[in-house]
Amino acid sequence: MNRLPRVLATPLAAGALLTSAACSGGGGGDRGAGDTVASASPAARQAPSAPASASAAPAALTEAQAGAAMVTAGDLGTRWAPTEGAATWHDAVLKAQADRPDCQRLLDGLYEDDLLGEPSGARVVTGFDDGETGGQLRYEVAAYGRPQLDTGMAWLQTMPVKCGQFTATDAKGARWAVQVVDSSLPELGDARQGLRMMMTGNLEGAPATLTLDVVSVRVGDSALTLTDGGLEGADDESTRQASQLGTQRLKDVVAGKTPAAASPAAQQG
Repeated sequence: MNRLPRVLATPLAAGALLTSAACSGGGGGDRGAGDTVASASPAARQAPSAPASASAAPAALTEAQAGAAMVTAGDLGTRWAPTEGAATWHDAVLKAQADRPDCQRLLDGLYEDDLLGEPSGARVVTGFDDGETGGQLRYEVAAYGRPQLDTGMAWLQTMPVKCGQFTATDAKGARWAVQVVDSSLPELGDARQGLRMMMTGNLEGAPATLTLDVVSVRVGDSALTLTDGGLEGADDESTRQASQLGTQRLKDVVAGKTPAAASPAAQQG
C-alpha cells in the first residue's frame, strides 16, 4: 500500500479547506489520495485570544489563508496531476540511516515532511505527480514562531557544508552515496534556502539515483516548503514556478490580499 508522506493531498478551494479543517486532526497518520490536510497545533487551538491593540503582532496565518496560498496542478503545467500516493522510493530510499547526526536529521525531515519542525499554527499541504517522469512535488504552507523559523532556516543553510557528502544505509542494508549542494534561488520572501540532494545506490537490484530539490521560503512568521523530484531527476522549471508563485501568494494572504492566479503562459508547461 502506498503511504502518503504525512500530508500529501489534493488542493481544494478555500471554503472546502475550512470544511476539511473542521473535520480533520493535525499531524501524521495515513490518508488516502485526494485528502486535504489543514491543521493547527493543539497549543494554537487552545490558546486564548489576546486583546486587540495598536501594537499587537500581526494575526497568525489561518487555515483559509494557508489554503489560498497553495499552488495547483494547473499552475505547474499539463503533465502534473493531484497525487495518487507516495512513490515507492519515498520509503525505500529516504527511510535510511545516515553516518552523521545532522545528515540523519535531514533524511528524517524529508521522510517525515517536517524539515522546519512541527508548525505552531495552521498547516495545509498538497502534492502532485508528474505523469511523464514519475516525479512528485510536495508543497506545504504553515505558520511557525519566528525563532523556530530562524533556527530551521539557519540549519538548512549549513547542509551543503555539514552534509555535502555522506553515506546512508536503507532498510535492506543497501548503501547510498549522498550529495547535498546549494541550489540557486531568486530573492524570494524574507529569507530562503534551496538545496539539491542526490542519493546514488541500488534499488531493487538496479542502479538508481534519487534527485530531490528542496526549497523553504520564509514570509513573516510563516513559510512554504516544497520538495520536487524522483528517480528521473528534478524538474528545475516546476520547482522555480512553484517557489515563485507560491511565495507571491503567501505574501498576498499575509498582507490581507486575494492571491492572483497564475498567468496562462505559466500553466502551459
